[in-house]
Amino acid sequence: MSTHSSPTAHAHRVAIMQPYFFPHGGYFRLFSQVDEFVLLDCVQFPRTGRVHRSEVARRGRPSDWLTLPLARQPRETIIADLAFADGARREFDDRLAAQPWIRTARGPAADQLREYLHGPMDSVVDFLQRGLELVLAQLGLHTPISRSSALDLPPELRAQDRILAIAGARGARSYLNAPGGRALYDPAAFEAAGIQLRFLEDYRGEFTHLLPALMQREPMDIARDILDLSAPAPLVGPLQ
Repeated sequence: MSTHSSPTAHAHRVAIMQPYFFPHGGYFRLFSQVDEFVLLDCVQFPRTGRVHRSEVARRGRPSDWLTLPLARQPRETIIADLAFADGARREFDDRLAAQPWIRTARGPAADQLREYLHGPMDSVVDFLQRGLELVLAQLGLHTPISRSSALDLPPELRAQDRILAIAGARGARSYLNAPGGRALYDPAAFEAAGIQLRFLEDYRGEFTHLLPALMQREPMDIARDILDLSAPAPLVGPLQ
């Protein structure tokens, strides 16, 4: 089951986002509306963000977080260069054990998720990408993923200029962003580059804590909510 159409040479649609560790459902709506998803891993690691941690609160319970054990690295380290701490496998197993629902969940995808969570911890970005691809498979999506770090962009590019350079390098004619990015981009700059700037509307679905849901619920129920399979996800600006 895939909800996005095949790419065309004249209207390649991309989304560009940092790789997150089991992000909320709205993140995956981007995958359903584009032809390529670029992991923004050539930027500084945001230490208070969601690259390395996932909120795993369940309904009616206090908020809790599952955090990947990262090595201490300089503040300017980019996401692509993140490394796991020495002994990360043991430390992360302890953190998983502190969430007993991970061990006891019996949802259709639970065994695959446990295999991933207890699997190899080599490259941080590789680990994050494998997690995203696992979720995509459960949702029935097959959107290809690439990485911005593979483009060898000039390091002095910042913010909007870097996004425009990535989109241009990937041949994009349409750039789709999450609703939180509205204040970050100038539509005129995208128009001048020949790229249509679009935004999804806010995600107001049920799955704000995705990992617990994936461990316990039917994937089709999650896909129906996240991707709104009854109708295309609402967009700001028409497709071209």
